[in-house]
Parts: sequence; C-alpha cells; structure tokens
Amino acid sequence: MSGEKVGPSEVLPRAGLVVSEKGNLTEVLCKPKILPLKSITLQKLEEMEARLASLSKQQQQDQRDGSV
Repeated sequence: MSGEKVGPSEVLPRAGLVVSEKGNLTEVLCKPKILPLKSITLQKLEEMEARLASLSKQQQQDQRDGSV
C-alpha cells in the first residue's frame, strides 16, 4: 500500500429516496401540561359528603325541634 487510507465506499441506492440528516438539531419544548390539584371524582365525593353532612345536621335539628 502506498500510504493511502482505505475507507468504506459510498453506496447510493438505485431507486428510492436518500435521507440526509444534516443540520442543527435542536430541542423542541412543548407547553407544560397543567394538572388539576384535585381530580373530578374527588371533588364530586367531597361535594356528596358535604351535602350528606348538611342533611344530617338538618335532620338532627328537625328531630330536636319536634321533640321539644
């Protein structure tokens, strides 16, 4: 060998597309997703509990008022 560097030769396809990814690749940032602090199911449960508590208090007051 006469000092030449032998490397792999290029192979180009006879048909189809040649894809080249030259260029600056940069990070793509997307919008942050805002998550609710409480799930909808938890909110519904808390509303139901609050309604039941108020109904319970009202029934207790009605019973007291009726017995007095």
